[in-house]
Amino acid sequence: MASLLSPFNIQNSTKTSQQSLIPQLSYNTKRTTNNSIVFFPNKKTSKPAIICSSSSLQLQETDADDNQELSPEDTRPLNQIWEQVQGCNNWNNLLEPMNSHLRREIIRYGEMAQACYDSFDFDPNSKYCGTCKFQGTHFFERLGMAKQGYTLTRFLYATSNINLPNFFQKSKLSSIWSPHANWMGYVAVATDEEEIRRLGRRDIVIAWRGTVTYLEWIHDLNDILHPTNFRKDPSIKIESGFFDLYTSKEKSCKYCSFSAREQVLAEIRRIVHRYKGENLSITITGHSLGAALALLSAYDIAEVELNTIDDGDDIKQIPITVFSFSGPRVGNLKFKERCNDLGVKVLRVVNVHDKVPTVPGVITNEKFKFQKYIEDKMSFPWSYAHVGVELALDHTHSPFLKNTKDVRNAHNLEAHLHLVDGYHGKDRRFCLASKRDIALVNKCCDFLNSDYGVPPNWWQVEHKGMERTSDGRWMVPERPRIEAHPPDTAHHFEQVIKYAKSKMDLFKL
Repeated sequence: MASLLSPFNIQNSTKTSQQSLIPQLSYNTKRTTNNSIVFFPNKKTSKPAIICSSSSLQLQETDADDNQELSPEDTRPLNQIWEQVQGCNNWNNLLEPMNSHLRREIIRYGEMAQACYDSFDFDPNSKYCGTCKFQGTHFFERLGMAKQGYTLTRFLYATSNINLPNFFQKSKLSSIWSPHANWMGYVAVATDEEEIRRLGRRDIVIAWRGTVTYLEWIHDLNDILHPTNFRKDPSIKIESGFFDLYTSKEKSCKYCSFSAREQVLAEIRRIVHRYKGENLSITITGHSLGAALALLSAYDIAEVELNTIDDGDDIKQIPITVFSFSGPRVGNLKFKERCNDLGVKVLRVVNVHDKVPTVPGVITNEKFKFQKYIEDKMSFPWSYAHVGVELALDHTHSPFLKNTKDVRNAHNLEAHLHLVDGYHGKDRRFCLASKRDIALVNKCCDFLNSDYGVPPNWWQVEHKGMERTSDGRWMVPERPRIEAHPPDTAHHFEQVIKYAKSKMDLFKL
């Protein structure tokens, strides 16, 4: 994702000297092993230092002994410890201090979630509003993510005919796009052999789009719990808005003739059977409302046992991991307990100043010691519980960010990835661990300190998508018609139903 920054990368900023970016203090210099020059202020300060090299301009903490504050680099290859990084031991001994492999994987999956925002057409003046800007075959290439080693296998859609008006985007124009559908995310699979060797398995990724309206959608939640109906246990419940978004369909719309749920289950079934016999993992990611969908789909896949491979002599489970960012609570305590029973591993990355992870369930939640009693004995209808392990970050610990009370900044996904990059442990100072460009923070917000000269909200498609024709006119080019669903979607979902009915006592599917 950092390769997308050339218009506003500090290194390439027009007519901006490196010296003008350095705070007005006297500096000592030190040449590092990679031939970079590090500027350290003579006086102790909370301002970050600036590292200048021939390839880029990097920003780090100021003190020369900062290496003592860094969490140690894990020298083991990822393919030897990938199961721990995916949460098989609930990330014990990997968060305090932060394991270097885990940090990189959190950021990598976070960037896959961010890709949903960067590629979504939310311009109401566009006749393509509500769609993905890029074709699936060129999706990662257009986003500068081709080197990730994944191939997109299908887009995901959901119907807008539900009670979440601030989530769906519709064009003001007479549109060729369906008025009933929105693009919701994608499914991808690792196909590059070198990447598969690095990961230690073939990884299947589901990435869900969050909201482009930030916090407004929270007010549309009616806070009513709805039975999941994915198995015969009506006590397992999720918030009704999430349930509708995941399960609703519109038969008159070819993009929503299958629900988001049916699309996901059919695609996972297809991929798992295509690569049967290989070492597989299923990783699901999302931000905000997308984080809720990530958890819900992870639970669903495990509940219908799509991650169970039965070879006759041996039954093997494909691990399911959720890396969620700024996610709300999804279901009740029974839902949490069932996710744990199914082995769904969830790492929730949150900013302690963000309000979204505190809802729903403001009154009764996992922090209330009598929650189980209230749910079991009183059937309290507003009881919610977070699932998984929490990685709590604090944006006030980053010297790169403004002291602002704008709630949108605290919720921003790129800001979360910046905080992950600088986190080494609860008792360690904030210090960037990678070369990830801090300019990414300001892609869609105004959160960076003005000292760094990065304009707010700078992310946009070149010329806002306009292209010049051969006769010199500027216009929005026509986009190829997007395939609604692969032709074998119905077949694979029928196989899901057939398997589920033969193996489980389902209430409804």
